Amino acid sequence: MFYCKLQWWTAVLLMCSIFPHPCHAQGEIHRRSSTYEWPSDPLVRQNLQQWQDQKFGVLLHWGIYSVPGIVESWSICCEDWIMRDTTMTYDQYKQWYWGQADLFRPTAFDPVQWSDVMKRCGMRYMIFTTKHHDGFCLFDSHYTDYSIAHHAFKNDPRRDVLQHVLSAFRDRGFITGTYFSKPDWHSQYYWWDVFPTKGRNVNYPISQYPWRWQQFQQFTYNQIEEIMSRYGKVDILWLDGGWVCPENRQDINMPRIAEMARHHQPGLIVVDRTIHGPYENYQTPERTVPETQLDYPWESCIPLSDDWGWVPKPRWKSARHIVNTLVEIVAKGGNLVLGVGPTPDGLIEPAAVMRLDSIGHWLSQYGKAIYSTVTTSHYHDGDVWFTSSKDGKTLYAIHTSADNGAQAKTLTWHGNVPKKGSVVRIVGSGQKVTWKAEGENVTLQVPSRLQNETFAMEFTVEK
Repeated sequence: MFYCKLQWWTAVLLMCSIFPHPCHAQGEIHRRSSTYEWPSDPLVRQNLQQWQDQKFGVLLHWGIYSVPGIVESWSICCEDWIMRDTTMTYDQYKQWYWGQADLFRPTAFDPVQWSDVMKRCGMRYMIFTTKHHDGFCLFDSHYTDYSIAHHAFKNDPRRDVLQHVLSAFRDRGFITGTYFSKPDWHSQYYWWDVFPTKGRNVNYPISQYPWRWQQFQQFTYNQIEEIMSRYGKVDILWLDGGWVCPENRQDINMPRIAEMARHHQPGLIVVDRTIHGPYENYQTPERTVPETQLDYPWESCIPLSDDWGWVPKPRWKSARHIVNTLVEIVAKGGNLVLGVGPTPDGLIEPAAVMRLDSIGHWLSQYGKAIYSTVTTSHYHDGDVWFTSSKDGKTLYAIHTSADNGAQAKTLTWHGNVPKKGSVVRIVGSGQKVTWKAEGENVTLQVPSRLQNETFAMEFTVEK
């Protein structure tokens, strides 16, 4: 079978240099906006605070691209950085890609397994990809036949998979979110086959065919309303495809969509990625962590491997790498959503489960220093990151150790000096740590069992 796995780091560099338009800037695949606008709805602000307390979630990419194990959607886009099989014409390739819908038959589909794995991992919220840019829907849309409910999986009673995924995660107490791609490359209202495709954007001049763009606006509105009205409680609407925006003259009427969505889901968090304003309720730097603390809601979205969806030979990040990244993100005031791709059969594969279980084991011991914490003004010194309890009475110091890090018998940092006479303890076990302070410099003796580990301590400080 043909494979065309894209190397994401090459894609990032090329894409950012080729497409420096207002909704897509250099430096990240999806950069965060330079400013933030707090939502005016008090229920949205309340839900944002609850979401910020969760700290850790999962982003599940799953679709027809999972069948051959290739990058999601992008290989059908005719941009210079895309690599494809040169023995096929572009049109032949697109037909091959669309045809994966007739092979996507996830007979082992088990969203309960997904939710159990992510619960053990210590995740508190989830975002599921209902439709990527290729237009293939993971829900039974009434507005297109290009969905899992109308192709190879159509005779399975679980064919409306979104319902089963959301139910499984709700039953485990997760905050639930739905990813939705604003561009739809399968829709004749976006890529009209009267014209050739021209990269990722709409392929016809909207000014000449405004009626057709209005059809796309209504199509998008209708599909989002299906998700918001037919699948129970949804907490987050996570919109991808930031080039579909008014600045690019591709206005889908977000005020109307948001009003409808919040009519069905009061207090809904809307994440219109990279589009500054009232519908980007939190920012989403992709594959990156901001250099400094940010004092508004944000979430780094980073995959467990190099890829968002399932691929046959992934390059996995280690569990410790993910833990250390989570620690840094939380100390800077953000959340981490970790990308995990279920297999074409519909399971989380063993190699991913092993790493996720290791992350969960760490959080079961040290999660007190992560969940529901807030930032401190002095949040980082060397390999130590700091968080605080909400009441400010307890400070947490988290030492991050690399996979091949040296044995750390002593640990030092400057500032955040424990209160005189207070006890420094290992979070979870309560083991006391010997420490001393000379001015603003703190030195601790690391317990032998933790000398090559990432671990957290707790103590009180002078106020």
